[in-house]
Amino acid sequence: MKSLALAPAARARGTVRLPGSKSISNRVLLLAALADGPTLVRDVLDADDTRVMIESLSRLGVRCVTESAGRLHVPGAGGRFPVKQTALFLGNAGTAFRSLTAALALAGGDYRLMGVPRMHERPIGDLVESLRALGARIDYAAKEGYPPLTILPGQVRAGQSARVRGDVSSQFLSALLMALPLAGGGEVVVEGELISKPYVEITLSLMKRFGVAVARDGWRAFRVPGDAYRSPGEIVVEGDASSASYFLAAGAIGGGPVRVEGVGRDSIQGDVRFAEVLEHMGARVVAGENWIEASASPGNTLRAFDLDLNHIPDAAMTAAVLALFADGPCTVRNIASWRVKETDRIAAMATELRKLGATVDAGADYLRVAPPARLQAGVAIDTYDDHRMAMCFALVSLGGVPVTINDPGCVAKTFPAFFQAFAGVLG
Repeated sequence: MKSLALAPAARARGTVRLPGSKSISNRVLLLAALADGPTLVRDVLDADDTRVMIESLSRLGVRCVTESAGRLHVPGAGGRFPVKQTALFLGNAGTAFRSLTAALALAGGDYRLMGVPRMHERPIGDLVESLRALGARIDYAAKEGYPPLTILPGQVRAGQSARVRGDVSSQFLSALLMALPLAGGGEVVVEGELISKPYVEITLSLMKRFGVAVARDGWRAFRVPGDAYRSPGEIVVEGDASSASYFLAAGAIGGGPVRVEGVGRDSIQGDVRFAEVLEHMGARVVAGENWIEASASPGNTLRAFDLDLNHIPDAAMTAAVLALFADGPCTVRNIASWRVKETDRIAAMATELRKLGATVDAGADYLRVAPPARLQAGVAIDTYDDHRMAMCFALVSLGGVPVTINDPGCVAKTFPAFFQAFAGVLG
């Protein structure tokens, strides 16, 4: 489908069962593959990014078996991939590309990693330099600092220390942390400010579930023991908190209540803090152990905001679209990482928000959005092969205007049934 026309909507209410978290799913799949003993993974996300990881693990000799919907059996490889020479195509799945780069660099094999053209534009030099400092051998197959990569057996010793920049992508640090047990442990020192800290918290929490407890000095230094990963036997993947943001925002715009199930107040995902953005704007939010619910404010008015959303970069896109419905200009700050995501999200968001009549100031690490007096009707939103562009701009229909989403199929990256689920809460 080249485009999807969304009709004007006046109300949103209902309940949505979220798909599994992409961030948790791909981390769990890798850790389970590296662990001693088999793992049953429940509620794993079934989408493009996780399929890329599952296919890659299969090519590396770890064949995951689907037992039933959302239930995946992962045979542990005991820290050593059986296949020592292969090529992997990883699409535009950053969580798979970065984590497998680190794991394979310390695995003593001969590998080639490649992706779609956009992946070859996403910098990976900082991670490569950190791995080289540990003794890994990694060559750039094309442009220096970017994929595709060639990985060869290196001279990696236990207890080594590496440094990594913290201001480009937290996935670099997460990748190093998950891989270091394969080299007998070591230390990672973060240079500069670490962005997206909640995603590193996810990594640390899951590593502990698989038997490796990382010691740390705040956000500056992390000491990884040489312990082997051990299967917990069974693990349940939380619902995707980033995807929850679209439905919670719909409840705030369209009256609500809209409830999401699969993620709640005790989630290990940082994006549950999107609820704080809604509360700051005046929406009503309540949460339970495994659910969150949002409704419009008593006066049905959303207040303007000026917020540092570095800790929730994906859900921050939803906040930028919510600015269209606020009572004044809104600013999303400290989002420089948007520049190196599936697309340059700062530029893409600014372009599409302007189509709708907003006045937008786009800086190196911020976006300021002044809502229009009236949304422009009938706009066609370009999505730049970015699933989150498609999902967050679906909210425009709740402004009572028709909107067209180009290339709606890009949501298959993390939420193939998104538009069906979204239609289910519109009144």
